[in-house]
Amino acid sequence: MKKPELLVPAGSLEVLKVAVNYGADAVYIGGEAFGLRAKAKNFSSDEMREGIAFAHAHGVKVYVTANIFAHNYDLIEAAKYFKELGEIGPDAVLISDPGMFLLAKENCPNLEIHISTQANNTNYMTYRFWWEMGAKRVVSARELSLAELKEIRANIPEEMEIESFIHGAMCISYSGRCLLSNYFTGRDANRGECTHPCRWKYAVAEESRPGEYLPIEENDRGTYIFNSKDLCMIEYLPDLVDAGIDSLKIEGRMKTALYVATVARTYRKAIDDYFAGEEVYKANMDWYHSEIRKCTYREFSTGFYFGKPSEENQIYDANTYVSEAVYLGCVEEIDERGYARIEQKNKFLVGDEIEIMKPNGDNVTTKVVGIYTESGEQRESAPHPQEILYLNLSTHPEKGDLLRASERK
Repeated sequence: MKKPELLVPAGSLEVLKVAVNYGADAVYIGGEAFGLRAKAKNFSSDEMREGIAFAHAHGVKVYVTANIFAHNYDLIEAAKYFKELGEIGPDAVLISDPGMFLLAKENCPNLEIHISTQANNTNYMTYRFWWEMGAKRVVSARELSLAELKEIRANIPEEMEIESFIHGAMCISYSGRCLLSNYFTGRDANRGECTHPCRWKYAVAEESRPGEYLPIEENDRGTYIFNSKDLCMIEYLPDLVDAGIDSLKIEGRMKTALYVATVARTYRKAIDDYFAGEEVYKANMDWYHSEIRKCTYREFSTGFYFGKPSEENQIYDANTYVSEAVYLGCVEEIDERGYARIEQKNKFLVGDEIEIMKPNGDNVTTKVVGIYTESGEQRESAPHPQEILYLNLSTHPEKGDLLRASERK
């Protein structure tokens, strides 16, 4: 039984390092062009080099997304970009567009090519096609069931890899190919500029009564008929492994370091527990569920893995995010006083009880004894996000630990 790769997103260099420290086997990132998350911070060439060096030093792979659907005016710059990627040296490049595929083969032949879910990979003949073209891995369409994935596994070369999303936001559009954003705002989701109009509130208008909006009531928050629940497969790792999936992919290059750390650490422990013994995995299920709910999420579903979603597992829901914890910062260093240096992300106070998140899965409750600025000024509160602070905590963290607190009600 092959242990699958845990593939974690990173929208910035800071988050890449968190993903590596908190259990990723591989990380996927975007450069400053040609990826489908234009609003993520993304990586400059220098940051990409630093991130890849950091990941490789820890035995972690890095894949770079270049999965837009290109127009003619993209092609010359894309060829230059692939040539640069070949020099930078990630482990693979992720592509949707056949033209971009040919450019990558020509300009960075030393890199593996992975085929994005955007390419609508729904059958084993499509997988074989990409294999014969030279692709190493194909990311399955999110509309596939586990039974279909198992059939694909049985009908493709053994060395070919299947990557599948197992956690995170779902898209209403088939394999994520959406025109809503372009129609409403002129920003093309298929070129990395999605404005997420599927999360907006909608009503019906009758042609003869312009300006009169007829709501489609779904719940007390309003109508979000295009809005999908989040995917979560933490309970079903045995089924994913049995289906022959090689890489378990977390969605979220727009997410915070806390989200990435929480999800990566939880799935890391779940995978390791399962391969230590299924009884260990089952015994820790409550912990996995408790942890996974300490980051922002919509209500969860299992997507299409067990067939078309039933009424009990409805895929559409309110636009509301749920969060049971807030991110305070990552410990960048411990100074000679034993104080933790962080870049503050959210407000907290002296006297607050907060939690130290350890990469090994431990959560250590500690108290904020003191807050100090870089100049040595003592504070009673930390109201200004992005400020560099030094924290005197009742239990000392280590460099790389994340700090979080319960959401204030």
